[in-house]
Amino acid sequence: MKYIELDDPRSLPDGAIADDALFSFDCNPGVSCFNRCCHNLNLFLYPYDVIRLKQHLGLSSDQFLERHVDVVLRDGCFFPEVLLSMSETSEKPCPFLSPSGCSVYPHRPEACRMFPVEQGLVYDAKTRQNRKIHFFKPPEFCQGTTDGKQWTPSAWIKDQGAEDYNRMTQRWSELIRLFRSDPWAGEGPGGKRGKMAFMAAYNMDAFREFVFKSSFLKRYRIASAHLDKVRGDDVELLKFGLAWIALFIWGKPSPLLKPR
Repeated sequence: MKYIELDDPRSLPDGAIADDALFSFDCNPGVSCFNRCCHNLNLFLYPYDVIRLKQHLGLSSDQFLERHVDVVLRDGCFFPEVLLSMSETSEKPCPFLSPSGCSVYPHRPEACRMFPVEQGLVYDAKTRQNRKIHFFKPPEFCQGTTDGKQWTPSAWIKDQGAEDYNRMTQRWSELIRLFRSDPWAGEGPGGKRGKMAFMAAYNMDAFREFVFKSSFLKRYRIASAHLDKVRGDDVELLKFGLAWIALFIWGKPSPLLKPR
């Protein structure tokens, strides 16, 4: 999910489909191109994707990031992006691709879950509101659009179990929008503050230790009921972490925590 700027936020950008638009799609082992889209990908992982995958695989955050992630910083970006590392063979398949299909299917990343639909957020500066838009973008080789069932974007999201993914990724996208300008005062995202922010987004094990075993709780006031939630729940900790990044880097207030 990415932010899209339009001269007229009420219009739809090229390739976007309306909320009630119908598209045809069906992917199954009988389709001739089955699994072809699972090779040689620039597959971006969002923080919630990492939580779901590392929990399913029984890995710590450090182990998952070390084994399965490439961290990249694109020109003009001020926060690193996380990509799933492809297998090191000539066809570069997804590391979770098996002969029968996706081996992590119930916990597959949002981009896979939504395929071939992509999402964006349009921000209206006048109303200060976001609205989601959708794009139907199957690759040229895709045969799943030939005689597939018809869907609207909302029906597809529900069928693919993507509601929680969408909600968490929207939180992430709203934070990342702030990083369109450089907040690092010359030290870059590889500096101390940048590393701490990355930890709070992508390394829940390290962030939990930081919250509960450093001087963090002496510097921030947090409701005891909420502390109990983040102590044992990675998703609640991620929500807390995103709020902390906005406060720590940008000074954005949050009901979840306040400086002492």
